[in-house]
Amino acid sequence: MSRNVEKTAQEWKQELGDEQFHVCREKGTERPFTGAYVDCKDSGIYRCSCCGHRLFHSDSKFDSGTGWPSFTAPVASESVDSETDASLAMQRTEVLCHNCGAHLGHVFDDGPAPTGQRFCINSVSLKLDKED
Repeated sequence: MSRNVEKTAQEWKQELGDEQFHVCREKGTERPFTGAYVDCKDSGIYRCSCCGHRLFHSDSKFDSGTGWPSFTAPVASESVDSETDASLAMQRTEVLCHNCGAHLGHVFDDGPAPTGQRFCINSVSLKLDKED
């Protein structure tokens, strides 16, 4: 898959903090209920913390009770990519930034209407552009 932003692991490591690198580039997960955006109610666009790509609008955010920011849909279907994740002895759908390939989290089919999906996203992979 061709990306608009392609960097080596070393380049990413120099630009990102340790936790951000672990989650976004090594497909890690932040601890539940610790992320900056879990309880955030501010309006705006959530962007990829690695490249600034538009990912989710705050209107699609909801409280899933899982400990991670959750959204019903990305701002556009082409904003994110998905891949099968068979780690941890289970099969899940991983969500990636379409622009740079950063690991964002996972999507599940147990979300509310209108989509029925729950995009469970790590706060450290996001940066909120607040609306005034």
